[in-house]
Amino acid sequence: MPTMRYVLLNRDGQLSFVEMPASHAYQLSALNLRLHKELDKLTAGNVPALPYVVAECSEVELHDSSIIIVSGMDYINELERGFAAIQEKSYPLISLLTEIRALQAQLEQWYEEEI
Repeated sequence: MPTMRYVLLNRDGQLSFVEMPASHAYQLSALNLRLHKELDKLTAGNVPALPYVVAECSEVELHDSSIIIVSGMDYINELERGFAAIQEKSYPLISLLTEIRALQAQLEQWYEEEI
């Protein structure tokens, strides 16, 4: 059974966990930090709201049904769709999409090999 890690996200006070392969959880956290650094440079009006990474942990036992666990693949696919839909004219969005899609490809390969 593959080892998973959980990345805790906070979006406007709403907590959620992203279940990631242990080997890729840090990449999601680093990608999140990079995207946050670049969000202010985007001038388009349809920039998706991006949660902040709060923590990473090895195990999660939820006692609050309002907190969800999302698969890493689902989360990165949603992230890619959101950033691909941005109609940016002033900032080269391609580098951000390249980073998102690189992690997306790694996850796809991981899921094919492991599951």
